[in-house]
Amino acid sequence: MNRLAELSGATVTVTGGFGLVGSRIVHRLRAVGAKPLAVGRLDAYGSRIYSTLFGVSPADSDVIAGDITDFTLMDDLISRSDYVVHAAALADVAECTRSPMAAVQANIAGTQTVLGAAARHTRTLKRLVFVSSASVYGLGPTSSLRTARFSEEDPLAPASVYANTKVWGEHQTALILAGQGDSHAIVRYFSVYGEPQLIKENSHSWVVAWYGMRAVLGLPLQLNGGGLQIRDFVHVDDIADATLLAALAPRAHRSTINIGSGRATSIREVADLVRRHCPGSALVRTPMPQGDPLGACATTTRMKDILGWEPSVRIEDGVRQYVEWVRRTPEAIPRWLRDECA
Repeated sequence: MNRLAELSGATVTVTGGFGLVGSRIVHRLRAVGAKPLAVGRLDAYGSRIYSTLFGVSPADSDVIAGDITDFTLMDDLISRSDYVVHAAALADVAECTRSPMAAVQANIAGTQTVLGAAARHTRTLKRLVFVSSASVYGLGPTSSLRTARFSEEDPLAPASVYANTKVWGEHQTALILAGQGDSHAIVRYFSVYGEPQLIKENSHSWVVAWYGMRAVLGLPLQLNGGGLQIRDFVHVDDIADATLLAALAPRAHRSTINIGSGRATSIREVADLVRRHCPGSALVRTPMPQGDPLGACATTTRMKDILGWEPSVRIEDGVRQYVEWVRRTPEAIPRWLRDECA
């Protein structure tokens, strides 16, 4: 996007810079001539996966392998930065439920460390963007899912450990960066998808990736609860652009903004979209996981107004691109999933 050219020459710390969203933001920054400082851990998938699929490597001069709970590290990086995008998190809802202390360490202790470092450098730091989640709104209504929408003014009703940590992060960001001249923005992502998203064992997140990989292997697509849940899918390319615009847009100052398409798509519809490219994929109804939201889509009025932007990748195109990517990149499919074919 041409507007991102305003970041040319700027230094931007990106926490979670090895993840799906963080790495895409790093690539966007590199493309417009900015200076990203990507920081994160390599324990989710392994260094080879990050370098070959995500395109970030500790060998890169702008990549730092480290933990965001390391205050000395974060203080150093942020002292050299014009902007901070805090995208690092333990973002797997199921894993946060199984290991709440890991979620507290990553999403609360880590966020506090980043905010504490940012608060020390507000004279030079133009803005911090905190990455939150639509999960803060809760499970969604029990009826009229098609027309249900979450608005930034809606009360927050977190229904998972992960969502709780994001609510805390939003409040703490506003509290810590409340001084005169301090600037922050909060972006609430809806359902992020797109290559090179990878799945995790015993997780029910990232349904496009799950269905894409299972279909390519010839495995059945599991419809939890029948697949009636509603999601608002936003491609990672659009997510990266919106996040950086939230760093730049003057009116994003101290604003909370939904990042979504405004389009309601059921899980069953995602399965059908995948099956267009993998004909014959079977559907199997499975139990609804605990805490799986019924969902809703985003109210996007504030996003369009403040950022002057809306997503460009349709779910039909994004699903097709993901399935094509899996076919071109079979090494992305984890061994434990391949074992189901044996």
